[in-house]
Amino acid sequence: QVQLVESGGGSVQAGGSLRLSCAASGRTVSSSAMGWFRQAQGKDREFVSGISQTGTITQYADSVKDRFTISRDSAKNTVYLQMIKLKPEDTAVYYCAARSAGHTIAVVTTSGYPYWGQGTQVTVSS
Repeated sequence: QVQLVESGGGSVQAGGSLRLSCAASGRTVSSSAMGWFRQAQGKDREFVSGISQTGTITQYADSVKDRFTISRDSAKNTVYLQMIKLKPEDTAVYYCAARSAGHTIAVVTTSGYPYWGQGTQVTVSS
């Protein structure tokens, strides 16, 4: 059974930084592409960042480019999202997601990910 557990969320002031972690069990993080999504209150869940199965291709939403960095540590079976220069509009619940095994490239649609974590809250105050 695949499980994804996010951690690292919290409350920070604008301009601050956080690093989110997504620990996987039941499979390796290199089994497929993985992604980070977020959902602000009253809004749809949106793509934030993705990493390919090989870990060599990363993708970012325009709103987070140059501020967020996705990475993974295969030895720890964990995917990370480093966030800097946080803005109030980054406030949301952040979710880690995994594609089915063998799907090599991250996609921006939630329907492309059968496995989801429970989410971690990020709150950025001005």
